[in-house]
Amino acid sequence: MRTLKIFSLTAVMLAMVGMLFTACNESRENPLLKESPLPFGAPDFSKIKTADYQPAFEAGIAQTRAEIDSIVGYPDSATFENTILALEESGKALDRVSYVFFSLLEADKTPELSDIEKKVKPMLTELENEISFNKELFARIKQVYDRDFETLQGEDKKLLEETYKRFVRRGALLSEEKMARMKEINLRISELQTQWGDTLADATNDAVVWVEKKEDLAGMSEADIAQCAKDAESRGGKAPYAIVIVNTTQQQPLASLDNRDLRKRVFEASEHRADGTGKYNTFPIVCEIAKLRAEQAELMGYPNYAAYSLDNTMAKTPENVYDFLMNLIKAYVPKADAETKAIEEYARKTEGPEFQLQAYDYFYYSAKMKKEQLDVSDDEVKPYFNVDSVLQNGVFYAANRAYGLTFKERTDIPVYHPDMKVFEVMDKDGKTIALFYGDYYRRPTKRGGAWMDAFAEQSRQRQQLPIIYNVCNNAKAPEGQPSLLTWDEVTTMFHEFGHALHGMLSDCQYNSLSGTSVARDFVEMPSQFNESFASIPEVFDNYARHYKTGEPMPADLKERMLKSINFQPCYALGENLAATCVDLAWHMLASKDVPTPDKAMAFETESLRKVGLLNPFIPIPPRYHTSYFNHVWGGGYAAGYYSYLWTEVLAVNIADVFAQRGALKPETGQEFREKVLSRGNTGDLMQMFADFTGMKAPDASGLLRARGVE
Repeated sequence: MRTLKIFSLTAVMLAMVGMLFTACNESRENPLLKESPLPFGAPDFSKIKTADYQPAFEAGIAQTRAEIDSIVGYPDSATFENTILALEESGKALDRVSYVFFSLLEADKTPELSDIEKKVKPMLTELENEISFNKELFARIKQVYDRDFETLQGEDKKLLEETYKRFVRRGALLSEEKMARMKEINLRISELQTQWGDTLADATNDAVVWVEKKEDLAGMSEADIAQCAKDAESRGGKAPYAIVIVNTTQQQPLASLDNRDLRKRVFEASEHRADGTGKYNTFPIVCEIAKLRAEQAELMGYPNYAAYSLDNTMAKTPENVYDFLMNLIKAYVPKADAETKAIEEYARKTEGPEFQLQAYDYFYYSAKMKKEQLDVSDDEVKPYFNVDSVLQNGVFYAANRAYGLTFKERTDIPVYHPDMKVFEVMDKDGKTIALFYGDYYRRPTKRGGAWMDAFAEQSRQRQQLPIIYNVCNNAKAPEGQPSLLTWDEVTTMFHEFGHALHGMLSDCQYNSLSGTSVARDFVEMPSQFNESFASIPEVFDNYARHYKTGEPMPADLKERMLKSINFQPCYALGENLAATCVDLAWHMLASKDVPTPDKAMAFETESLRKVGLLNPFIPIPPRYHTSYFNHVWGGGYAAGYYSYLWTEVLAVNIADVFAQRGALKPETGQEFREKVLSRGNTGDLMQMFADFTGMKAPDASGLLRARGVE
């Protein structure tokens, strides 16, 4: 490993910061201001207090500023070592506190953490602006790029390329006037995204549907009714039962509730949680963010934000994305029309010839049809999907069979919530390669959805092994009862663990290139592919066991259940297509064309009409309406939600290769690991795909076949 004189000044300054903090807080040392003594440097949640975060951020920001100043002020001419590598190694203390703080902000957000977020986010944005628009720093980066790009090799070359491109994309070549405006926009977007997160969390929690009588919950299983009672108690007990709203438009209870009026209440509570029909309205935030993003793109010389954002992806242009989507929509619409008519005709057998199927009826009558035609229901299969068995005997088992990994629970490593579990991950030779945390149960302080992230990312340069976590929102059963999952929740666990594998199996020199640090329309591929293991017979039989008896799912039920996976598949595809088109529509706008908040919903409606997805005979709404589309307004998927469908094509193609070569054959998994999962962003992503599959280009027809929409 190369060592750099440049860090000597930084070390002195960091020591001074630490001494200053200790002098002001003699009774206690801030655990975030030093490397953790735990394995891998895992965060010591037993010692970290809420009051530690802001001082740690301030110290980390001060250290990073000192590091940047030392790079800029280095007396020798710029080299890869004293500029590019020095920049890559800067900010480690800030990374340490950021990884921990922002993980809690998503998974266990308290009012105290929210207050800290409001204070530190502007500080972090200001620091990012300082670095991005530091002319002296960029001059050194450009000097190295112009001189050494053609001669450097491997990961050094890729790090130089990505560093240079990152600064250019952030505006390093802009004029002084445009730079100043970009700084203002960055700060304002940061403020708005904090408002968004707070407002949406409050809106979703407030959207809970209170139910007075147990008989109104008819159709739900006793376990689900017990969960409603538990949810009501945890949310203040305004009524004996509560149906909690989760992040997507459709809600799982709508598949079983017999009471149509209650179904409508639940659906409308979800759809209107933040559109101003109640006390929450995110449209002013949405419209301002959309306008500012469009202005960012215009400052950078692009016609709209989608063009700017997609320039750095596999898809490259909005036109390529629309071509991809319109081909799917063309195949989807007639199938969806037929599927909807079949469900409506089925409902009319009991509801009368005038019955018109609504979005809140779709899941209910589809479930009844599935029960009648395939003789299978969620309530019948859920006893075989105990969350612990799915994790240990499914998710972990598949990783063992495919990649040779084993998992040992560590009860000695502190966690931020009692529900979490920690596992040491060992390779086939017994060598420890990662830590993995699982946080699977929902709570009021956790945002909706499911995700993967890291407390530390893999880097040989930093001698850092990956510390990865998954977060889900499964219902936790009352004490003494098993926590059982639906099939969708099972596949979500496999999905998020696919991301985790991408992080844990990384073997890269540099932190900024490792693991999941890839383009948005590639990052979802390992996770979507990992879902395929859930239904492989050997894996399925290993985890799908009755929570009481331990017996595997009977063969006939298993056959019916697996057949039901693609039963009436158009809803899932349609809601995804609609959300994708809504995202792109907002980000194809010029700044002058962004609608006012009172016209936001009309704009969404019109955008769906234009692409042929606003069909009154197909009541399939977007998976997320504009007003609660967190991926786009609060996350990193602006103009990028299409990536779920795009990468599903890659994932299906890869799953086909696994099936042909032996899905659980160690040689197949090892090749995929070596050619794709371990490589992060160290090479051309399409070439990685081609190297493993042998395909010159992805085959999009595989997606419709895998979905059962042909």
